[in-house]
Amino acid sequence: MTAPRLLLAALLAGAFAIAASASAQQIAGGASDPAAVKRVQESLDAPWKFKTRRLSRAEVDAFLAKPGSVVFVDLRRPDEFIRFGSFPVFVSVQNQDLEKQLAWLPRDATIVTVSNHSQRAGAAGDLLTAKGFHVAGATGTEEYEVAGGAAVAHVQAPPPRVAGAASAPKS
Repeated sequence: MTAPRLLLAALLAGAFAIAASASAQQIAGGASDPAAVKRVQESLDAPWKFKTRRLSRAEVDAFLAKPGSVVFVDLRRPDEFIRFGSFPVFVSVQNQDLEKQLAWLPRDATIVTVSNHSQRAGAAGDLLTAKGFHVAGATGTEEYEVAGGAAVAHVQAPPPRVAGAASAPKS
């Protein structure tokens, strides 16, 4: 198995393990969630100190409509994209590992960086731009959803296993 595939397999396995352990955690998001609206408003009120543009919902939708021309780099931990949802197609590189994983990111593609509220994504966009990548902008999944975006997918954790169920005979 190649290193990128191994990395992706490990990330997905970790995501589902975290999802199973966090099944009681409520999934957040959307304009109907007052807590999400409050978090997004606080983020939007904070000063934007990055050179990377913060993308609007419409701009994100336009990039999502052309999946072959853009790479969404999700900078969050697996438990965050499980809790807050993510775009249907993305590369997961945790923010703290971004500089170590630059070799795996395509230099010939347009990149959109993703976090919950675009602040980490803005900082990562600046870093990637400084390293020679073409970054179109930054977005946050909660910002996108609260603005009416419908492309965020939420992973539902499987129900917890009952002890001994795996060894029960099948009829």
